[in-house]
Amino acid sequence: MPPCAGPSCWWNSKPRCPWHKTGQTTGVIFPSFDDPILAKPYESGVVMRIAYAVMGYGRGHAMRTAAVLPALERHHRVRVFAGRDAHEMLCHDHDSVEIPVIGYQYGPHGRICARRTLRHNAPKVADLLMAGPRTRAVWRQMEQFAPDIVISDSETYSHRFARHHGIARIGFDHVGIMAFCHCNFAPGDALAGRRDGLGYRAFMGDPDRVIVSSFYPATPRHERIRTVGAILREPVRQARPSRGDTVLVYLNKGAHQYNAAMEAALRACGAPVIIYGTPERGQRANLHFKAPSQNGFIADLAAAGAVVCTAGNQLLSEAIHLGKPVLALPEDAVEQRLNAEAVRRMGVGTAASLHRLMPGVLRSFLEHADGYAEATHAHRRDGLSEAIDLLHGDIAALSRGTRNSPGPLAWLTGAY
Repeated sequence: MPPCAGPSCWWNSKPRCPWHKTGQTTGVIFPSFDDPILAKPYESGVVMRIAYAVMGYGRGHAMRTAAVLPALERHHRVRVFAGRDAHEMLCHDHDSVEIPVIGYQYGPHGRICARRTLRHNAPKVADLLMAGPRTRAVWRQMEQFAPDIVISDSETYSHRFARHHGIARIGFDHVGIMAFCHCNFAPGDALAGRRDGLGYRAFMGDPDRVIVSSFYPATPRHERIRTVGAILREPVRQARPSRGDTVLVYLNKGAHQYNAAMEAALRACGAPVIIYGTPERGQRANLHFKAPSQNGFIADLAAAGAVVCTAGNQLLSEAIHLGKPVLALPEDAVEQRLNAEAVRRMGVGTAASLHRLMPGVLRSFLEHADGYAEATHAHRRDGLSEAIDLLHGDIAALSRGTRNSPGPLAWLTGAY
């Protein structure tokens, strides 16, 4: 029974309720439970209160969450606890509470700045490790919901909350691939990848269950680690792709990343360009800057001839699913370089510098775009159905009290 069975339900008071097809008049595409994947049975029958926590840096985490929430909300009471970017995307359609974000900070030239990131996040990290006032304020929000289980997409406050309160938890994200799987890192990144994997586990600990979603395969380090393919939103799965002549550009933090070199390369590419992720709007030469729009973006992605984007797992997954060749522009982060390396290795595209995109590199990519597009057919991997099955199974098992013991690193850091 959906939570909006009655006319006085919280969900019915929202302007865009995901449980009613009439919500589609707002211009947002909502899942329908005619979809056999989202309507999969939950055989346990035990209704749980699930706190679903989402990292709020960028929108990829929110997109993955939006794909699985309807299947969970069909059987359970779910409240989302999300950082800024994710909360903005999810709050209109789901019961969502905004929580703080520990994320990257940028320097004057659009690069991730280690000094600014450290200075900005050090008080938050210290508060988190010491369970200080900010952390306890977040915990109180979660306590008010009284969850039976926590599901976390790279969100550290929720992992610490679950550990402190003895609540079972499921880690479900992509970044955990560096902590829990054997990875083919970009050249020179092997040590940095191990460092980031250890850092992830120091903050997130060892969840009772771990599901890693990725557009490329990776071998788990332990039998309790499960890997699934890309988690695709229903509008993406329903899209009918075509190969037009438009180049679609997406930047996850375009206010910092879009620069003169990139504009020069895009102007010189000889194709119409649609750009998402910057604060600019309107047209300039062959460039069309657009405001954020889920439906508009998916339509433009489905019709694009090629995609140029920062190297987040979620958009790369969707581009490959729709048969789009990709020029990946990784941020200064190991995980994004790992994703860009996978794009190269799979033959579905190539990679270039985010900070200095050269016209010749872009032209060469577009000249080879047909070959890259052809290669995507062998790498389409929709993991939504498998992920929902695993989540249902894990929730049922954890509801019976079946839990794992944490590893030594988690005990040492207090993140178990």
